[in-house]
Amino acid sequence: MSNEVVPVQIRGILPANSGCAIFIGNEDKVFVIQVEHNLGVVIGMFLRDTPKERPLTHDLIVNVFKGFGVEVERVVINQLKNSTYYARLILKQENELGTKLVELDARPSDCLALAAAHKKPVYVARDLFEQVEDMTEYLERLNEDNAGDSELDPESED
Repeated sequence: MSNEVVPVQIRGILPANSGCAIFIGNEDKVFVIQVEHNLGVVIGMFLRDTPKERPLTHDLIVNVFKGFGVEVERVVINQLKNSTYYARLILKQENELGTKLVELDARPSDCLALAAAHKKPVYVARDLFEQVEDMTEYLERLNEDNAGDSELDPESED
């Protein structure tokens, strides 16, 4: 696989029967990753900086990272195999011994939640980005049909 990546953002979140559709892409193309409903809600909360009464699992992970001086460097969605997306979570730790990068296999949904929580970049492997179906037109139609619907606009306020 090529090491080339394409920068993307979360362009929308839409509840679906089987969970949530996360629209990911850039000005050239948008594609969809299906995630569990609760993770779709969490990703939306992080994108909107929604206050929470109690820490959620991803808040706990963020706090553990902070405690050890670790930060999310970036997320790379790198593979699609048997209709399942794969991703890598790249972490960085800097201390008196230097800088250490660690790359972990992780679910794209968890990676997207952590990237949203940390306001860190998301990338897609170029070869994967070229093979996924472009859903830009579908997302644009949904946005037109649901103008002002906060679920489709991850940055809007509830």
